[in-house]
This record gives sequence, C-alpha cells and structure tokens, in this order.
Amino acid sequence: MKFLKNKIALTICLLVFSGVMTAQEVIKDSTVVPAKRVQSNMRQKVDGVIATVGDFIILDSDIDKAYLEISSQGNSVKDITRCQMLGKLLEDKLYAHQAIQDSIVVTDDEIKKTMDDRINYMVEQIGSLDKVVKYYKKNSEEEFRTYFFDILKENRLTEEMQKKIVDAVEVTPEEVRTFFKKIPASELPLFGSEMEVAQIVVTPKVSAEEKQKVIDKLKEFKKEIQEGASFFSKAVLYSQDPGSRSNGGFYKMTRKTPFVKEFKDIAFALAEGEISEPFETDFGFHIIYVEKIRGQEIDLRHILLIPKVTEESLREAKERITLIKKRIEDKEITFADAARTLSDEKETRANGGTLINPKTQDTRFELTKMDPSLYGQVSGLKEGEVSNPLLEEDQKGAKKYKLITVTNRIDEHTANYTQDYIKIKNIALKEKQIKEIGRWSEEKIKETYVKINGEYRNCVFTNNWLKK
Repeated sequence: MKFLKNKIALTICLLVFSGVMTAQEVIKDSTVVPAKRVQSNMRQKVDGVIATVGDFIILDSDIDKAYLEISSQGNSVKDITRCQMLGKLLEDKLYAHQAIQDSIVVTDDEIKKTMDDRINYMVEQIGSLDKVVKYYKKNSEEEFRTYFFDILKENRLTEEMQKKIVDAVEVTPEEVRTFFKKIPASELPLFGSEMEVAQIVVTPKVSAEEKQKVIDKLKEFKKEIQEGASFFSKAVLYSQDPGSRSNGGFYKMTRKTPFVKEFKDIAFALAEGEISEPFETDFGFHIIYVEKIRGQEIDLRHILLIPKVTEESLREAKERITLIKKRIEDKEITFADAARTLSDEKETRANGGTLINPKTQDTRFELTKMDPSLYGQVSGLKEGEVSNPLLEEDQKGAKKYKLITVTNRIDEHTANYTQDYIKIKNIALKEKQIKEIGRWSEEKIKETYVKINGEYRNCVFTNNWLKK
C-alpha cells in the first residue's frame, strides 16, 4: 500500500506539470548534437537532441524548461531528477505519437480557442501581451503564437490518448473487495474526520418589473449589434457570466454539452449569424449569437443579465426561511422533509437537502479538504443543529438565503470496507488505471522507434525506454 501511495503521488506530481511541457519539433534529420551532462547543475552548455520517440525529439534544454515551468507554478523540483523528468517527457511524446497513429483528431480551431483563453489569462496576470512574449523569450507575437500553438496541440493529443487508455477501465465490486483484502492491516489508509451536510435554500423572488428591465436591455443590445456594434465588446462589458465574459461570451457546444435544456434548445434552433430574442433560464436572461455551425457542433456567443433582487424580496425570503427553521425546531417537520417540499434548490431537494462532494461524488466532506466558506458555516454546528438563516451571494451576484445542518459526523478512522467503500473503490480504480497505462506503455514502446543519446542512457527508467 505504501508503494502504491508513492507511485500514485509521483504520477499526480508529474501530471501537474504535464500540461505546460514544451512541444517538440518533428524530426527533420538524424543529426545528434552532443548533449549536456545528466547532473542537475544548470550551467550553460551545448544543447542537443537527447531522445527520439517516433516522430518527436527531446532537447536537453527541454528538461531545464520543464524545471522552470514547475518552479514558476510554485512547486518544488528538488526531488525530481533529470532522469525522472526525461522519463516524463518520453511518456508525453509516446502518447502524442500514438495519438497520431490512432487518428485521434484535435482540430486547429479547438487549439486556437484554448490558446486565446490561455493568452488572455496570462495577459491578465502579467499585464500585457508584450510581457508574455518576452517571458517566453520569443522575438515576436507571431513566433510566440506558433510556439504556443504547438505546445497546446501536443498536450491535447497527450490528454486524449491518456483518456482513451483509461476510459474503458472499470472495477467491479469483487475487484474492490479483493484489492482491500490484499492491503496489510498495518498499511490500511487513515481517513480524516468527515461530515455529511444538508441545506435548504430560499431564493428571493424577482419582480416582473426587474425582469422586464433586463429583457429590454438585451433587446437594445441585439438592435445595436444588428446595426454594427460588436457582440464581443458587449459581452465583455455587460455579461454577468464569469465563465465566458472575458472572451466575449464564447462557447463551443454540441448537444451533449452539459448546458441547461432551455439554452441548448434556443442555440440549436438558430441559423448561422442569427441572434436570439431574450430568453430565461435558471441563471438569468440571455441572448445568443451563433457564429459558426459545423454539423452537430456550434460556436456561439451569449450575454447573460441577471435581474436585480429588491430589498423587499430579500426581506420576504428571510422571513420565509426563518419560519421554516422555526417549524423544524418545533418538530413540526424534519429538515429532510422541509428540504424536499420547501427548498428552492433543485439539485439537493430530492435528497432531502444532502450536499454531494464535487471532488468525490459522495456525501462526505473531509474537514481538512472542505471548501473554506462551507467549513466556516458548519464547523460550529452540533450534529442535528440548524444554522441561522445565511445570506449567500454567488459569483454572478445572485443572492439566496439558506439553512444548513450537519446530519452526520465521522471521526478520523482507519479504512473500513463497508463505511469507506467509495473511497476504496476510487483507490482500486487508480491502481488499475496505472497498471493499464503501464501495460499500454510497455506494448507501445516495443512497437515505437525510441532512441536515447549520450549519458542519459545511464538513467534508470520506470519504463523500458532503453529496450534492454
């Protein structure tokens, strides 16, 4: 179990920085420039090709760049050797090479969209595009974009190949049981203190007058855009959707994309170049502009406006949730029944208000990993105690009142098969996925042209890159 934990930890550590690895050029000739020494000192030496995987090469400087990228993310590199780093780069190249062999499609439009989002984010963090170009030591924006495009495309190929390998991996209940039984008692994992939490939500009602205000505003936007104004600019300036506002309200969508039904129905009913009338979803009011239709995939932009909640509506919502709390404390109704019949939150209503942990998809929240805002709301509650009405505002500015309660507390304990089945299943699945990746890598390394040059041939790799 200790070995498994260490292996998973190393895998996760390396995956953290795999998304920022440098893309390599496709090999143009077989000339090999002398490589730097394997030692971890960073003195300037002659750069050269240190490894070849299929149609991809790895330069010695790529290892240095990988160290710099990890450090720039605030992560420590002291325990990662150059040989380990090369091993990870070799894996990435193998994934990308095999993705091409398997005809995995990554479109240029998809990469350009990702690239624009990443560049916009970097500009926000650093201050200007010129500074971003200089940070990456490129001579022009064009050179940087070409370089960055290649990075992102290779990373995307790697991700899709990894996903293809592990997507079909599943574990049966019997496999989970067998996995658990094989763990020595002295090596059983220790799970921290946890709790199960439920809530009741009351959303202030929006007046018809406030709804009409945003409808009129969206109609005004539509008219101005049809007369020549920029949809992109309107979205950046006015949209209240934080997920798309910075890139002009842009989304790429298919019928399987997890958007609300009303949004998808309107989007797929529009012709290319058409702008919708204002329409309502649970998030507020929208207009959609369809930029491009490619079969079952569309590129669109939208603007979201959320009607304001009046002070009177807030007061009424607080009175209503206060009354619900009183009825629960007076034993007229249970918290779970109140959630099922009186809560405005669809996602938790059917489960009696029970919250699902988004990280684990079960009902337990480990205290040390709990979202700080949720922890602050429940940490002082006894089991079964109902909080006072809490006013909460989300990222979009929407306000709601809620009651929250702790339905169960689980003390720190050694793993128990019945009590911790979901966690044990996840660990068993990770182990099986690692084994499947190992099996796949072993098979593909045998089939793929791999060459390691110079003193890096003295490295001890997890995979048989040297084909000994």
